[in-house]
Amino acid sequence: MNGHVFRVWAPEKERMFLHVLSPMDERLEMKREPGPEGYFSLEVPGAGPGTRYKFILDDGNEYPDPASHFQPEGVHGPSQVVDHGRYAWKTLQWPQRPFREWVLYELHVGTFTPEGTFAAVIARLDDLVDLGVNALEIMPVAAFPGACNWGYDGVYPYAVQESYGGPDGLKAFVDACHERGLAVVLDVVYNHLGPEGNHAARFAPYFTGEYHTPWGDAVNLDGPWSGGARDFILGNMHHWFRQYRVDALRLDAIHTIYDKSAMHFWEEAHENLLEWRRDLGRELLLIAESDLNSPKVVTGTDVGGYGFDAQWLDDFHHALYVLVDPKGKNHYEDFGRLEQLAKAYNEGFVHSGEWTGFRRRRHGMSSAAVPCDRFVVFNQNHDQAGNRALGERLSALVDADRLKVAAAAMLLSPYVPMLFMGEEYAEKAPFLFFIDYGDSDLSRRLQEGRKQEFAAFKWGEGEPADPSAEKTFLDSKLDWNLRNEGLHAEMLRWHKDLITLRRTAPFLNPARTGVTTELVPGGGLILRRHAE
Repeated sequence: MNGHVFRVWAPEKERMFLHVLSPMDERLEMKREPGPEGYFSLEVPGAGPGTRYKFILDDGNEYPDPASHFQPEGVHGPSQVVDHGRYAWKTLQWPQRPFREWVLYELHVGTFTPEGTFAAVIARLDDLVDLGVNALEIMPVAAFPGACNWGYDGVYPYAVQESYGGPDGLKAFVDACHERGLAVVLDVVYNHLGPEGNHAARFAPYFTGEYHTPWGDAVNLDGPWSGGARDFILGNMHHWFRQYRVDALRLDAIHTIYDKSAMHFWEEAHENLLEWRRDLGRELLLIAESDLNSPKVVTGTDVGGYGFDAQWLDDFHHALYVLVDPKGKNHYEDFGRLEQLAKAYNEGFVHSGEWTGFRRRRHGMSSAAVPCDRFVVFNQNHDQAGNRALGERLSALVDADRLKVAAAAMLLSPYVPMLFMGEEYAEKAPFLFFIDYGDSDLSRRLQEGRKQEFAAFKWGEGEPADPSAEKTFLDSKLDWNLRNEGLHAEMLRWHKDLITLRRTAPFLNPARTGVTTELVPGGGLILRRHAE
């Protein structure tokens, strides 16, 4: 071993100590780096891949590295050094289709298979290729407490969850996807860190009390010492692109990223993305989840936008879902008219400045000028099922005929489509919200908060499942045997046929031109897609 350089951001600390736990057991004082940024570093001869360590703060306690690349003993255990150059990539070149040709498939690693690992997902990739999808979006895999979690409670953004297979497991998954011509999208969370195992604020001002998110204090992007927090997130984005070779990142709830700086954080991210594309020699994409209904999200930074390559289009889901399942009106109170679905097809955002009862104000701007390949549409995703009290998928709410209509309406739309795992064969299992916290009081408070949230949402479905119960997690796993049986096999054929039609008919590629809608008297809508 030649040694390893340990580095940590702690601008307000006078001293910083490193505890190397293995292969030696040493407590060493780190050196403050020159300059105002506030980093400490230390090269340790003999340390290298596999070395486990913690940092010792001025309170005398030891904590894992906020930028840890692996937490083999969980979020409370020591961090471990990873040599990313040791993985032998099999696929060095892979075809990168234009985003407009993507058919996305969202999955949760833990519930996609009985085993709940990257290796088990790899064994099912050929089934997804046969379905016709060409891009997989995986829910967050950053290290989280316990063994089962949606992933949005991750506390070590650079580390890959150990129970899924750790760093090499994710690399093998990406490698296997690229070998089959599948693009990989990784869901990442930059608006907060989870509550359990989150010690970042003990090291540095990662968070600010100036703004708040539904999940706690917001990330500090414009206050004192914000440069380190910005670099932490930008470095994480680069980390996934370079070390794990993912093709795109899907960024969670970007509307809860607050920044009053002269150069907004997303503008800076876009500038970095251009540099990373040149450096890595391939296309890299950023996809936003946004509640803003603002075309600014997918507008270029050269004209004042944020520069995202695409964003999820929730309005399309809401407009279509309430028509397919009228009971959805109880939750999506501002939707339910055919002309809203027509507007979603023709323009994108349904709410483009109109008054909305849900928000009690006007909301949104027109996206009629936004190219169609800037929007991702879906009938289901992890939120739409998992944020129901009983976790019902659309297949549990409506009959087969309505499922088929919904699938065609989405897959033949002028936008980039996305399926949620199991949707293609009408999976019966729910997708519930689950956690595996070690802190029982935290679990109890989260359960109480969920009950209050569902009461406010007016679902009226009954008592939500206990997120911390193992049964909740196990009940959410897919049943792969269903896809070969009766109605489930029929739905699978239907989705395959629709995807094949989309791929083989050029006029079904995302495009604003060649799209017309016609309302039929008495109730009905005709969507026409044709070549220009």
